[in-house]
Amino acid sequence: MNIKELDIDIKKELRASMNGILSARMREAGMPFRLIFGVELPRLRNIADEFPKNKELANHLWSQNIREIRLLAIMLMPLEAFTPETANNWADTMVTAEEAQVLAMVLLSKTYHAQETSIAWLKEGKSLPSICACLCLRHLLVQGTKLEAKEIEIIENSTTRLLPTANLHLRKAIQTLTEML
Repeated sequence: MNIKELDIDIKKELRASMNGILSARMREAGMPFRLIFGVELPRLRNIADEFPKNKELANHLWSQNIREIRLLAIMLMPLEAFTPETANNWADTMVTAEEAQVLAMVLLSKTYHAQETSIAWLKEGKSLPSICACLCLRHLLVQGTKLEAKEIEIIENSTTRLLPTANLHLRKAIQTLTEML
């Protein structure tokens, strides 16, 4: 199956799982997507299990302005293909805190470059990548990763700098991380 055929099959699955009420509520709440199916994350995980993990497919899905398609892109990106360069490209095009949260837990935290990428994103200070970075680093700490004193200092300095202008999602992410340091 080629990428276009897989895209069509994924959208058929999403239409079959559509929750009109949730979709309408998300639109009313201002979700910035062209299309929202209102499919919840557990069902998206089940849909992702039906399709191959494929870099080209994931990048194709990520380029679309559809909530569930972008979340599936995260779930369908193979770990070995999610290089620092790809991670940075995706970070620059994240549009919601939900994407940042799912990216942190499902993909970034499992890569060989998770710690380095997360610290770099915190230093950079952009809101959505910083949310992703905080959540990823917290997950790594829970899993037993040890940070060096210099890394902790960078994280503390970056989060202190971000807090005064942080939105609610970023504040919560910073709080969950700094409680672990």
